[in-house]
Amino acid sequence: MPIQSQRLFAPALIALSLAACSGQKATDPQAGGGRGRGGGGPVPVVTTYVESKNVPVQIPAVGTAEAVSSVQIRAQVAGQLSAIHFAEGQEVAKGQPLFTLDPRPFEAALQQAQAVLARDTATAKNATAQQTRYEDLYKRGLIPRDQYEAQAASAASLQATLAADQAAVETAKLNLQYTRITAPISGRTGTLGVHVGDLVRANDTIAMVVINQLTPIYVTFSVPGRYLADIRKYQTQQPLVIETRGQLSLPPGAQPPPPSSTAPDESGTGLATPVEKGKVSFIDNAVDSTTGTIKLKGTFPNTDHALWPGLFVQVTLNLTTDPSAIVVPANAVQASQDGQYVYVVKPDKTVELRDVTVERQQGDQMVIARGLKAGEEVVTVGQLRLTPGARVTTGRGGEAGGREGTGSGAGERAGRRGNRSGNDTGTGGGGRGTQS
Repeated sequence: MPIQSQRLFAPALIALSLAACSGQKATDPQAGGGRGRGGGGPVPVVTTYVESKNVPVQIPAVGTAEAVSSVQIRAQVAGQLSAIHFAEGQEVAKGQPLFTLDPRPFEAALQQAQAVLARDTATAKNATAQQTRYEDLYKRGLIPRDQYEAQAASAASLQATLAADQAAVETAKLNLQYTRITAPISGRTGTLGVHVGDLVRANDTIAMVVINQLTPIYVTFSVPGRYLADIRKYQTQQPLVIETRGQLSLPPGAQPPPPSSTAPDESGTGLATPVEKGKVSFIDNAVDSTTGTIKLKGTFPNTDHALWPGLFVQVTLNLTTDPSAIVVPANAVQASQDGQYVYVVKPDKTVELRDVTVERQQGDQMVIARGLKAGEEVVTVGQLRLTPGARVTTGRGGEAGGREGTGSGAGERAGRRGNRSGNDTGTGGGGRGTQS
């Protein structure tokens, strides 16, 4: 063959080879027939079933613990502090001695008042006897009337003086008692404001110590005013229960448990979220016009002292229980400009876009008011690759098997093998799918 003909024939052979390769790729089911929106095959998704179950109706809030009773201890008389009978932060009982002031000035004042009382008692006794004699002389006409009345007035004045002296003695006794300061309530003491040797003044601006009652304890929180009608409605049926979760102290490197956990953490840390239960004991008489919230207060036994005055806690107000709530995972519900929706898998393995109305979110689940019914299958993972009417292959959320598969045929076989082994994957050049 001439050299010129060979040069013309070589490009033609190359073109035919490329066309043959392209044709093989277009027809080979293992090569390019990927699954998904681009390849026209089923889209791999994860699904779950809509449930109907008992779901508590709850209102979350943030609250603050506060002592039922908080007393600032101040001296009622001035004197030098001679003794302190407790330690800072100690639990004290009602009537337990706390402080002692120097009692000697008050003992002397009491003795003086008692002496004055004794003197005036003798004087009053003599005046009473004189009044009796003057009355007899007046009746016999031996003394004028004005002399008798003057003696009677003098006796009455001494009786009044005697009453004043008695009051002075009682005051001196009371002041002496004030030198021994006792706890008016049971509770936990705070920081000391005075020390032994200090000159304590009556009703000083700085408290000697503050006692907070910790058992029981209040938790104050606010909820939106729109819930007021429901709160009052359910409170008439039974006492409303409140749950609080305090801050969890974690060792270095430990992971916190899930927010809804009330049991030891399944990750192996052996920790539990502190949970306390109480009851609503107070509803404010007005909605705050600036915030639109209503203040509530719950009473907690707090026998373990898990709640501390001033501590911020997560509050859950339990109103009632919905016995037949329609529930789906929160990640099944998607949002658009037209509202919220879910993808529902029909029996023929195609999906339908369904508008839904969400009543509320309960942890990681959504309570659906309208749009779904129990038993329907909804997509939880893979919505971004879906369009209405798209065909899907499904896997159940939480299952290990059937996670990967490729091609319209090989992917399904790999998905079935994955259901048996939980780890095997199909081989091919297409998209990845799951098989239930």
